[in-house]
Amino acid sequence: MSDTLQSITLVRHGMTEWAADGRHTSVTDIGLTREGREEALALWTIFRDNGHQFDGIYTSPLRRARHTAILTGFTDAETQKELHEWRYGRYEGKTTPEIHQEVPDWTIFRCGAPEGESPEDIQQRCCRLLEGWQEHGHHRVLCFSHGHILRALACCWLEVDLAFGDHLHLDAGSISQLGHEHDTPAIIFWNLLPEPNLRPR
Repeated sequence: MSDTLQSITLVRHGMTEWAADGRHTSVTDIGLTREGREEALALWTIFRDNGHQFDGIYTSPLRRARHTAILTGFTDAETQKELHEWRYGRYEGKTTPEIHQEVPDWTIFRCGAPEGESPEDIQQRCCRLLEGWQEHGHHRVLCFSHGHILRALACCWLEVDLAFGDHLHLDAGSISQLGHEHDTPAIIFWNLLPEPNLRPR
């Protein structure tokens, strides 16, 4: 992607009540559940044990992402509005089966959301993120954000159509990393979850 930007580590926030129910959550600013807090603390253990060297650490402005960053040990994460989740418009709070009753072949990556953001809107937003990090001279970025915007960001990094995001499953409380295979943008690892014994009891 860039001679400057070498890797992006993606952390999806921990579980929320709406995520557990499969409800699309964007502007609704809900907090983490107990499970979500435990997931974030388990991520802290991974970062502590493996070390980290990031020259850019960012979080979505939504509190579920900010709280995940804090519990993971990155209290100095800088808020970046472009990491906000995909805005779902009329689909806010709805589940995919409910949306399929209206539009049977709907997916967010191909269709977008009425009165929300389109795939083109998200493509532009992800490009702004990558360009901004490059302009800052970052080599290794860590970001705390949300399922759909992180999958879209991965598509932009890989230089593939946003519809490929349909094939990228991303769990709450997971870590993924984008980097390079030689000079080609690549997925280094995807949807890594802490071992169950790392989660507080």
